[in-house]
Amino acid sequence: MASATDQDLLEERILTIRRRDRRFSSQAYFFVLDALDYTMSRLGKDALTGEDRHVGGRELLVCIKDYAADHFGPMAQMVFDRWGVHAGEDFGEVVFNLIDAELLSRRPSDSRLDFAETFDFVETFREKHRLSLERIAERR
Repeated sequence: MASATDQDLLEERILTIRRRDRRFSSQAYFFVLDALDYTMSRLGKDALTGEDRHVGGRELLVCIKDYAADHFGPMAQMVFDRWGVHAGEDFGEVVFNLIDAELLSRRPSDSRLDFAETFDFVETFREKHRLSLERIAERR
């Protein structure tokens, strides 16, 4: 867990990002950092070096989708919409803003194109939670 000072620094850097780019809620930035931790724990360490492995954009998007579906359930798309995130490309912008703020690092091969739409968020969340949504609709 981060110390109060680390948390304050993180919050200040995200506020600085938002002063430059108001498209996305601060919660979107915190969510991406949490989703990256989730991704790294899910993918494990590099087999050769034993160190944390680099996570590419497409890998991160897949885990963002799973993490959001588990964390927010059928409300995931509404949460993303509220944060200003509507597509994979938006998560790419969030990630590259975090890189510019020196909160994440990148490899020369990393690109915003790595976040080009690989799946439809709405359809993904709808399918994952179809039964839950049907039960909610039946109660009405």
